[in-house]
Amino acid sequence: MIRISKSKFNPGKELSAFEQKTGDAGAVVSFLGRVRGDKTEAAVTALYLEHYPGVTERALDQVEAEARGRWSIDEPLIIHRIGDLKPGEPIVFVCVSARHRREAFEAADFLMDYLKTKALFWKKEIRADGDKWIEPREQDYMDAARWHENSKDT
Repeated sequence: MIRISKSKFNPGKELSAFEQKTGDAGAVVSFLGRVRGDKTEAAVTALYLEHYPGVTERALDQVEAEARGRWSIDEPLIIHRIGDLKPGEPIVFVCVSARHRREAFEAADFLMDYLKTKALFWKKEIRADGDKWIEPREQDYMDAARWHENSKDT
């Protein structure tokens, strides 16, 4: 299930609802990404996210299918916020269930690496000293590269 929304969500309720659907899965892995705040003079006061409606959802459907092709997992849950978010608010929530923990962990990690580097979301930090569009870090790209190196297709 994929949901892109301007609405806030409650990660605890989302996880509980997801767990109810997991059946006999032996593992449930979840990841919650939140807007970072910091205590510097140029602290982030908000994060603005936008996406390409329709195109972003299709791309997420494809990466979800790829994850299911690589690992024996149940239907994952991906929730991603757009619009204006304040420090501490959830941005992204990914849940994966599987029969065994390793598959659940790896699939969740794969999905997050995709969301950090390739997903069609644009992020702008709103700061006291000015706004700035942000890009993935070099480490994000390095993390994502391992999935291509370990691809079953290569």
